[in-house]
Amino acid sequence: MRHHRIACLAFDGMAPFELATVAEVFAVSRPELDVEWWYRFELCAETPGPHRVVGGFDIVVHHGIERLRYADTVVVPGVADVRHDVSPAVLDALRAAHARGARVLSICTGAFAVAAAGLLDGKEAATHWRHARLLQERHPQVTVNASVLYVDSGSVITAAGTAAGIDACLHVIRKDHGAAIAARVARRMVVASHREGGQAQFAEHPVAESPSDGPIGVAVQYALDRLHLRLTSGELAAVAHLSVRQFERRFADATGLPPGRWITHQRIRAGAALLETSEDPIDAVAGRVGLTVAGFRHHFGETMGVSPSAYRRQFRQ
Repeated sequence: MRHHRIACLAFDGMAPFELATVAEVFAVSRPELDVEWWYRFELCAETPGPHRVVGGFDIVVHHGIERLRYADTVVVPGVADVRHDVSPAVLDALRAAHARGARVLSICTGAFAVAAAGLLDGKEAATHWRHARLLQERHPQVTVNASVLYVDSGSVITAAGTAAGIDACLHVIRKDHGAAIAARVARRMVVASHREGGQAQFAEHPVAESPSDGPIGVAVQYALDRLHLRLTSGELAAVAHLSVRQFERRFADATGLPPGRWITHQRIRAGAALLETSEDPIDAVAGRVGLTVAGFRHHFGETMGVSPSAYRRQFRQ
C-alpha cells in the first residue's frame, strides 16, 4: 500500500490532546477500509528527544524537522506560547514544505506558527476563540474567523481549539478519500463525522458586556431585566439620563456594539440558556426573550452558527 506521509510537530509544553487526535486519525492502521493508500505518521521536533507535555509527563520524539522535507501533510498542533516568536528554523521548514507542495494543517494555537511563516497571508484562518483577537493583532494580513471550527484554504487548513482538531482531521480524510471513508473512521472513533455550527456555541459569552456602574451600567441592567419587552435607544437613554446621541456613542464605546445589536445578542444568550435548562418549546423561548419565533431562529442561527433545535439537542442538560 502506498502511504501519504504525515509529519506532526512536537514541542515542549504542548497539550497531549491535540497530538493524540492527530495520531488517532492518521497513525492508526485501518486495513478494513480497503483503500488504495493510507497515512504514515511521524512525530518530529526541532530538537529530537524527550519533550515535557501538559500534565507533567514526557513524550520521546525520534525525528527532527528535516522530516518535513518529505511530508505530504505537515501538522502543527499548537505553539508553546502565543506571545512568543516561533523558532526561525521551524518557520523555514514550514515555508519550504509548503513551497514544495505539502499541505499544512494547524490545530488551535498552531495557526500562530503558520501565520508567522507567512502561509496565511491574504487568507482566512481559524484558531481557538480565546486567541483569535491576538492572532489578528499579531498578523493583520490574515483574516481571522473566530466563529468556525476550521477553515480550508486549499493548501492550508486551520482548526479551532482542541476538539475542532478532530473535525479538521476528518475533513482531511473526506478530501482525500471521500465522505463515506471519513464517516467510517468517525464511527470507529465514536465521534460525529461532521458537526453543525462553529465556535460560537462553545465560547464564553457573559450576558452583560459593559461596566456595572455609571449611566451605561444602569442602562445595561435595566435592559437585562426587561429583555422580554420592547426596548428602544430613547428609553435606555432616558434611564441613563443622557441624550440619545450621547447614549448611543457611550454605549458603543463601552460594549463594542450599538444598543440594538447588543440587546439582540443578549436575547440570544438568554435564549440559549433557556434552551439548555428549560422544557419550554422554541416559540415560548422566543417570547420570553422578546423576539418573534422567526426573528429568534434567524438571529440565533446567525449568532450561534446552529439552529435553536440543534443547539438544544447538543447542550440540553
